[in-house]
Amino acid sequence: TSITSAKIQVNGVHLHYQQTGEGNHAVLLLPGMLGSGQTDFGPQLKSMNKKLFTIVAWDPRGYGQSIPPSRDFPPDFFERDAKDAVDLMQALKFKKFSLLGWSDGGITALIAAAKYPTLIHKLVVWGANASVTQEDVRIYNGIRDVSKWSEKVKKPLEEMYGHKYFAKTCEAWVDGISRFAEKSDGNICQELLPDIKCPTFIIHGEKDPLVPRAHAEYIHKHIKGSQLLLMPEGKHNLHLRFAEDFNRQVEDFLH
Repeated sequence: TSITSAKIQVNGVHLHYQQTGEGNHAVLLLPGMLGSGQTDFGPQLKSMNKKLFTIVAWDPRGYGQSIPPSRDFPPDFFERDAKDAVDLMQALKFKKFSLLGWSDGGITALIAAAKYPTLIHKLVVWGANASVTQEDVRIYNGIRDVSKWSEKVKKPLEEMYGHKYFAKTCEAWVDGISRFAEKSDGNICQELLPDIKCPTFIIHGEKDPLVPRAHAEYIHKHIKGSQLLLMPEGKHNLHLRFAEDFNRQVEDFLH
């Protein structure tokens, strides 16, 4: 099945998305920081079961091809993304759908599942965190300067954004997410986790250099009945590096 690409107006912005498959079960893929469907979910758009699923990958506002507007990070940027994501799926006429969220997209998915429980069928998150510690801030500052990133990770983002927007937005993200650590408990969405009632699958790469394992364990502990899968060789991008295994695990859970 081919992958279609389009834009639709949602909450005053034109959001870009890609769609493929003709299954009854609609699934939204939520990318990470600076991410888009194109850069973050190639193996999922290409290889997930298109008879079972209708797969949508979106570019959050200010990312990918959902520019303008430029990306900014007000205190409620995760809530804004969660509302945009849900409203996008409603605009596309999906009554109920599952969420697959990676990294920042995982945080967005947690918030959406908690706040819009009647719309969310199942939830899969990986590389996500519900709070920000001082240790996390140290890790984020390690990626602030994009010129130090590996060529492999940097190249597709520079091609998409141009160096200046890419560098500036990464710095703004580090500042935006680090602000959560200024609260006493570093809270992003901890208090929402008990409100998540849909079946939830948390995947964590044990070699993830960006998100310590304690975050995955916290989310698992506070979402009743959730499942946690640890991938011993997985890093932050385990869905790309181990795409076949990841897709199979996720399809089994969704099915």
